Amino acid sequence: MEKEKVLTRLTDTGVVGVVRASTAEEAIRISEACLEGGVDAIELTFTVPGAHKVIEQLANHYKNGEMLLGAGTVLDPETARIAILSGAQYVVSPYFDPETIKLCNRYRVAGMPGCTTIKEVVNAMEAGADIVKVFPGELFGPKIIKSIKGPLPHAKVMPTGGVDITNVDQWIKAGAAAVGVGGALTAGAKTGDFKSITDMAKQLVAAVKAARGL
Repeated sequence: MEKEKVLTRLTDTGVVGVVRASTAEEAIRISEACLEGGVDAIELTFTVPGAHKVIEQLANHYKNGEMLLGAGTVLDPETARIAILSGAQYVVSPYFDPETIKLCNRYRVAGMPGCTTIKEVVNAMEAGADIVKVFPGELFGPKIIKSIKGPLPHAKVMPTGGVDITNVDQWIKAGAAAVGVGGALTAGAKTGDFKSITDMAKQLVAAVKAARGL
């Protein structure tokens, strides 16, 4: 899928499921539970054991585009390349690394680096970042989105960290293009309650639509 289509679909849904797990099997089950609930954009973090193999497995299984599969916690261009060659359609980093964004642009894959200051956001955008990940979001709250979009109204930002069903509408109304949701979405996996993940995914997608007035 072309990068532009990936970005459009990701922002249309508005929720990215951030998947962390102790095993590959758990990561797959979490991803599929999110998908069942309407969260079709998955950020499979490289803290998952054998993450690139999980990405490859999911990419092969959902080869018709049912799942938008991204790689998260990507710290360097080497990891980004492994993720992309395994099937990742976008790459998310906890911080801004110019070489990682350069690598993503080389392969025409969306790059989303983590930033918290105006300078970082501008540097990331100048390097070719497609969406800026505001991370960690819980340190600032939705007000940071307005602070960024004040001087940079054209910036596309996605908060991750601290986003849950109680405040997702505030993040969207503040101007977030999408939100990344981790533990607040996937917590049920710890007890094997994957249905709760599907249910929460549905609630988050509905909340984003409501916040957008759709």
